[in-house]
Amino acid sequence: MIQLWSILGNSQKLDGGAMFGNAPRALWSRWIAPDAENRVPLACRALLATGINGKRVLFETGIGAFFEPKLKERYGVVEDEHVLLASLAKAGFAHEDIDVVVLSHLHFDHAGGLLAPWTKGEPPALLFPNAKYLVGRECWQRALKPHARDRASFIPELPALLEASGRLEIVDGESSPTLGPQVRFEYSHGHTPGLLLATISAENNRGGVVFCADLIPGRPWVHAPVTMGYDRYPELLIDEKSRFLDDKLARGVRLFFTHDPECAMASVMRDVNKRYGVADPMAEVVALPLPA
Repeated sequence: MIQLWSILGNSQKLDGGAMFGNAPRALWSRWIAPDAENRVPLACRALLATGINGKRVLFETGIGAFFEPKLKERYGVVEDEHVLLASLAKAGFAHEDIDVVVLSHLHFDHAGGLLAPWTKGEPPALLFPNAKYLVGRECWQRALKPHARDRASFIPELPALLEASGRLEIVDGESSPTLGPQVRFEYSHGHTPGLLLATISAENNRGGVVFCADLIPGRPWVHAPVTMGYDRYPELLIDEKSRFLDDKLARGVRLFFTHDPECAMASVMRDVNKRYGVADPMAEVVALPLPA
């Protein structure tokens, strides 16, 4: 039986205007209240699933605690300690227990938790010593050769560390032999090339849960026109998001949010005006059987 946990990592505070693209502050401030510096609180939440092809699988690792103090302050990381490790321990797991880490892409707020906490004078070091690291091919290529626009979003040392581990698996199809048929992959290109979106499906390819990553960071972004200033092609992302939500609504797949500060998982709905929204929000997921 597959069971699910929401695992909180280090949280961030980022500029609200950047997080909501061309939406005006008068609108987005009703969704997430900013602080005096115009920053909004953001989670970096991972999804832990046990029982997938006999494995313990962690979908993403959040931002972690790898930044030196100056950069930690610049990027709004709130806590000093590696919160993901504490959250795993609270759920009854250690990072050594994880068999597979699935990374939607390699921006630091999604992959930084792979690294041990920053220590002065020490080089970056990988955690999860017994896990395979699954990364989409286009995301991998982007990390190796970033564009000037998003170069600062990557951890320069990370690709070499992943390669040197001998446990890197590049994904370029709908499934992985490591995870088997219950995890299906699809790809989005509006935020970053080849964003890897993983769905854990129930029987007959219905039900289950999808890790939305930065296609839909949280509930406010379920509304199709809302994008981030960090997205490379906002109009493409809106089209991708609409198709994505139509599919998940038709198949009863729940959405798992990484950056929503108050909601881990919710169902998709459409109102009388055909506008997308969510229903049945869950703040936390603890040993939840995979939704049918």
